[in-house]
Amino acid sequence: MAIRRHRLPRFWLALTLGLVSGAVLAAHWWETQLPDRLERAARTGKLDDCLRYSEQLAALRWLGDRAPQEQGQCRRLKAESLWKAERWREAMRLQLQLVNSDAGSPEDQRQLLAWQKHLQRRALDRYRQGDLSGALALLAPMNEDHRPDGSALGDNLKEEWARNRLQLERSRKLVGAKRWWEALDALNRIDHPWWKQRSLELRQQVSKGLLSLKAKEDDHHSHESGLPTTVPMEQLDSAVRRHIAQGMDDFKAFKLACRELGGKVVESGPESACQR
Repeated sequence: MAIRRHRLPRFWLALTLGLVSGAVLAAHWWETQLPDRLERAARTGKLDDCLRYSEQLAALRWLGDRAPQEQGQCRRLKAESLWKAERWREAMRLQLQLVNSDAGSPEDQRQLLAWQKHLQRRALDRYRQGDLSGALALLAPMNEDHRPDGSALGDNLKEEWARNRLQLERSRKLVGAKRWWEALDALNRIDHPWWKQRSLELRQQVSKGLLSLKAKEDDHHSHESGLPTTVPMEQLDSAVRRHIAQGMDDFKAFKLACRELGGKVVESGPESACQR
C-alpha cells in the first residue's frame, strides 16, 4: 500500500504534464498553420475565414508578426464589401481597425476620412429634406449622432430642428391671437428648408392680416377730416422688424418705428395704426 501511495502522485503529475504539453504542442502546431491558412484565405477571397484566422493569430501572438499584410488585406477587402452593402457601422469599424494596425497605410486613412465625409453629406441631405432620424442614423456609425458634451454634429442638428419647430409653434399661437408683427418675426426666424415649407400657409395668413390692418388704417383715414396720410407700409414693416430683431417687444417696436418715421400711433379698438 505504501508503494502505491507513492506512485499515485507521480502518475497524476505525469498525466497533468502530459496534457499540458499536448495542449501547448497542439496550440503551437495550429499557430504554425495559421499564417499559411491566412494567406490562402486572403488569396482566394474567403474574407470571413481570413478575418477569423487573423483574430486567432493575433490572440496567440507567437507568430503574429509573420502575416500583418494578409491581416490588413483581409480587413481592407471586407470593409469595402461591407461598405458596398451599406453596412456602414461594420465597414467603418473594420476600416478603423485597419488604420490603427501595423498594416494600415496613408491610403487606408484617406479612405476612412472619405467614408466619413460621404456619410456626413448624406446625413445633411436627409436633414434638409426633413428626415432628422434618418440623418442621425447615418451619423451613428462614426459616433456623430450624439456625445455627452453635446458637441456632435447630430446634437447641433437636433438643436436647430427643435428651434425651428418651436418658432413654428409660436407663430401659430401668434397668428391665432392676430398679433401679426410678432408672428412675422417668428416666421422670419425659421431657417430650415423643410420647416419653411411647412410655414407657407401661416405666412399667407400673416400677409393677409397685415393687408387687413393696412386696409383698416386706410378706411379709418378716409373717415377722418384733415388727417395726413399714413406712414408707408413697406418702411414701417422694415423698421418694426429691425427693432424686433434687436430684442424689443413687438408693440414697443411698432411705436418706436412709427415715431421714427414721423407718425403717431392711433388706437382703434383692438387694432393700432401709424399715422402722420
